[in-house]
Amino acid sequence: MVDPLNALIGGILILLVAAFILWPRKGLLARWIQSSKISQRVRIEDALKHLYDCEYRQLVCTRQSISGSLSISGDDAARLLSRLEDLGLLRSRGAGFVLTDEGRSYALRVIRVHRLWERYLADETGIDQTDWHREAEQHEHVLTVAEADALAARMGNPRFDPHGDPIPTRSGQLPHQQGVPITSFPEGGFAEIVHIEDEPSVVFAQIAALGLVPGMRVQVIATAPEMVRLNADGIECALHPLVASNITVQTVSPVVLPEGPVENLASLEPGEKGRVLGIAKACRGMQRRRLMDLGVVPGTEISVEMRSATGDPTAYLIRGASIALRKKQASHIQIERQEGKIR
Repeated sequence: MVDPLNALIGGILILLVAAFILWPRKGLLARWIQSSKISQRVRIEDALKHLYDCEYRQLVCTRQSISGSLSISGDDAARLLSRLEDLGLLRSRGAGFVLTDEGRSYALRVIRVHRLWERYLADETGIDQTDWHREAEQHEHVLTVAEADALAARMGNPRFDPHGDPIPTRSGQLPHQQGVPITSFPEGGFAEIVHIEDEPSVVFAQIAALGLVPGMRVQVIATAPEMVRLNADGIECALHPLVASNITVQTVSPVVLPEGPVENLASLEPGEKGRVLGIAKACRGMQRRRLMDLGVVPGTEISVEMRSATGDPTAYLIRGASIALRKKQASHIQIERQEGKIR
């Protein structure tokens, strides 16, 4: 004979489990369905971005290119393309696929959010530039059109992201992008970097490690099949052509570049001092504003007071105040060494 109390407890447990699984909107099944829908939408939006990128670069988008770009199987890519065609977002053309007007508009909305968020990360946060793309890829599927418009207005409706990519306007218009790959730039010529491609990430990390950023002026020393050599702020940079091809430049008037590497604040020892020449262009956003708020502007004299026991951070005397800076922060401050020791 079944114990009534045990039966009641068993029934309550079954109801609780059923509620946990089947509860509307918050149950396990509802959350799984919602997560599945989000995953499908993310995959659709990533495919549209790839289609637009192929169109922009005048390449043919194929099932194989979708498969490689989204890291999915060929069968999944075929089903995804069929789904996009059913939604009226693409159509087949010859051996490949192209966006419809509706698909292009959708793709530009996603790209707009991505590039606005990268600009926000660069200008308003201290997040490392190698992480901008990954962070933006998460937010591009979350922000609404209204939120993107508010973000753009807050930043003054920027025309380009921190890599130099044009940001689509609300109506889908793209500013014209100029320039040529630095690999095809004439030797001895002076150029300004206008765009650095941030994919693949391993290539972008190599460029970022050299301190090369949009807006920097360089001189092309040599372009050869084996190596491209540049003078950037007095530092000779050697890049493999496959890496250098991710850098776009445009011609500028000849400029006077330093004959050797510009010293930075981190190179000074305790007791030494230097005069600020400027802050490296690679230092952006919140970090740059903080340094300027501390009085790190051209002409300011900074002396090294002492280093911590671990060697980092270091205490600097800036405009009468003792300020602790990490080595990475100090390395962005370009200085001219001053003679004599501080007392």
